[in-house]
Amino acid sequence: MDPGDGADALVAARTKPRSESLSQRSDNSQTAAEFLQDQMQLEADALEALPYSIEHCTNPLGPLRQSVFACLTCNPPPANPSDPYSAAGVCYACSIQCHGEHTLVEIFAKRNFTCDCGTTRLPKTSPCNLRIDPATNTKGGVHSEEPDVNNKYNQNFRNRFCGCECDYDPFQQKGTMFQCLGLGTHETGGCGEDWWHPGCVVGLGPKWFEGMAAEKVKKVEAKDAAANGQLPTIAEDAETAPQNGDSDAGEGGTDDDDDDDPPPPPGFPADDEFESFLCYKCVDAHPWIKRYAGTPGFLPPVFRKQGDAVQEAAPAVTTDESPAPSNGNPSKKRKAGDDDDDDDDADPGTTKRQKSEAGTPPQDPEPTPATPTCRLPGHTPTPPSQPQFSLFLTPTFRTHLCHCAACFPLLSPHPQLLEEEETYEPPASEDGAASTHGGDGTHSGGGSLYD
Repeated sequence: MDPGDGADALVAARTKPRSESLSQRSDNSQTAAEFLQDQMQLEADALEALPYSIEHCTNPLGPLRQSVFACLTCNPPPANPSDPYSAAGVCYACSIQCHGEHTLVEIFAKRNFTCDCGTTRLPKTSPCNLRIDPATNTKGGVHSEEPDVNNKYNQNFRNRFCGCECDYDPFQQKGTMFQCLGLGTHETGGCGEDWWHPGCVVGLGPKWFEGMAAEKVKKVEAKDAAANGQLPTIAEDAETAPQNGDSDAGEGGTDDDDDDDPPPPPGFPADDEFESFLCYKCVDAHPWIKRYAGTPGFLPPVFRKQGDAVQEAAPAVTTDESPAPSNGNPSKKRKAGDDDDDDDDADPGTTKRQKSEAGTPPQDPEPTPATPTCRLPGHTPTPPSQPQFSLFLTPTFRTHLCHCAACFPLLSPHPQLLEEEETYEPPASEDGAASTHGGDGTHSGGGSLYD
């Protein structure tokens, strides 16, 4: 064999795979600008999903209305639901920094809640990585601290929701769930701000629509067409909670997803008719609130069993908790137009009276307004056998609550009835402004991680 032929063959053997490799790499290659554009888009997507700072645990801030997450990896629920369960909840930052690789349940906003991360409610093997350990004065490794005894835990912390006590699966769940405003905790007979299926609110169950003929479903949709709006829900539109991956994000989903949603059940109000609601459990736990059903600011009662009562009837209930006439002081905050003086309570030595002219009969004193009267004087008691119902509240309901001396003590333990609550949001991520990208690959806003 000619040595030259062997050399030529060797060159060909080496050159062929090299040229093929170059061709293959060329097909899959990116320019630097394209690579950075793709990376910045990924970064923008991440910032959209996790827009808040994850640098600080909220535990030092004390009780807040905040987004809460339960970790099923650190606190697995017992197999038997009736067995005791030591629940725990962590804040947004800890859900990512301390439990990011665990199975989490996003519960959304809970009031007066202090983060449990780093406390005895969670195992020592899952310390808080964000707080300063007082023993070492270093960040991280915090565990076994005492939790806030005022935290309240309902079934949501074990991934159970609604009166039907279902395990929530965001990938299987259809339709919308609504969060109760929450008057009572589960210890007092209420729901503790639980999330409810519309079908369970009216006593038809979470899957009431299954098995219905398509024509019947269409009739229900046509009848309740106004009920197709959006409110804060577990499955779709979160009112206040920072997002952490799955569940209640945005209006989530495509038009096809919306088409798959079941219609609202018969008797359930249209979304644009109410702002929030109180479930039948909380109403039963605080029966004085029943007197407001059908009054200004409140829709007629929505009965749990639709056939037991007429929806349009506005009930009034007299219970042991109903206010009785008393001489207690009304709220010190009075509305414009309310007078400050009250003959029954005023000191006789300080009551203002008109001065008398010499030689003329004394003038009558200035008219004194009557003690503020109850706004619900005309209601009559309803039978004790009245069925359970939920109460739906319009955006103006707070302005229609009675603040008389008898009613205000019933309202004052529930600040959420007196004024709209603020939900804590962590500071925006330092790179939060870096979510807007120009079409030419440029980055508008703050700096990118790839700068």
